[in-house]
Amino acid sequence: MKATEHASARYADIDDWSITELVDGMVESQFTAIAAVSAARPALARAIEAIAERLGTAGRMIYLGAGTSGRIGAQDAAELPPTFSWPHERAVALMAGGPAAMTRAVENAEDSTAAAAEALDALGLTSSDVVIGLAASGSTPYVAAGLAHARARGALTIGIQNNPGGAVGQAAEIEIVLATGPEFVAGSTRMKAGTSQKVALNIISTGVMIRLGYVYRGKMVEMRSSNAKLRERAVRMVSELTGADADVARGALGEADGVIKLAVVMLRRNLNRNAAQAILDRAGGNLRKALS
Repeated sequence: MKATEHASARYADIDDWSITELVDGMVESQFTAIAAVSAARPALARAIEAIAERLGTAGRMIYLGAGTSGRIGAQDAAELPPTFSWPHERAVALMAGGPAAMTRAVENAEDSTAAAAEALDALGLTSSDVVIGLAASGSTPYVAAGLAHARARGALTIGIQNNPGGAVGQAAEIEIVLATGPEFVAGSTRMKAGTSQKVALNIISTGVMIRLGYVYRGKMVEMRSSNAKLRERAVRMVSELTGADADVARGALGEADGVIKLAVVMLRRNLNRNAAQAILDRAGGNLRKALS
């Protein structure tokens, strides 16, 4: 029996615990999830480096999963565009059972060994793409078969699983094992396993965006100011990165059509928009390089 399916003796009587004991026990289990991610740091680092090198200017982050794991992958994909202005078409989530399975379980969808390959082929998978497969069990056929297919097509493949020795990890070029062990409620992998997967994906995607230059001095300089809160955040960022007061920063952002990096180069280098854009272009959009 896989560790995530095992019923732990420690949790055998949780239905008789007090509310305080239940909350304490569940919080404690979440620390176990974080510890599992910590133990996987070397693999996470390898994944970040490999993904950043592979994506280039056209590669896509493609997430592959079923059930809870698929929804966690979809969440990470959905958050890349608003956080980093990563193109929507370069963040793709494929879910066993299709889009409907995001909100309602589709029985037996995860058992298909052909569906993931078909979905990947429909995307026109290339060797510039990265496919990240997630499965708590490590044995989900949809994910394992999809990773094997993607690897055969030359894409970079990352397999994230919560049990060692699973087919998902074996199918991928880089295996990440998050050994979370038995769940608080036996088999409910939306708990410890799910938490560990969410944290791991946060680390991977954020690390990749940093390596690609989408973050400067700890700030989301690729962020698009799509509402009032974000517009004010953009003004603060430009002010902090240039030393300009809020009114000057706001004016530069207006001239730059809200592009934070462009406004920063304009103010730091005392350039007009076109000259600043030329410097950014020569730096491949990397603000640190543009200012160096």
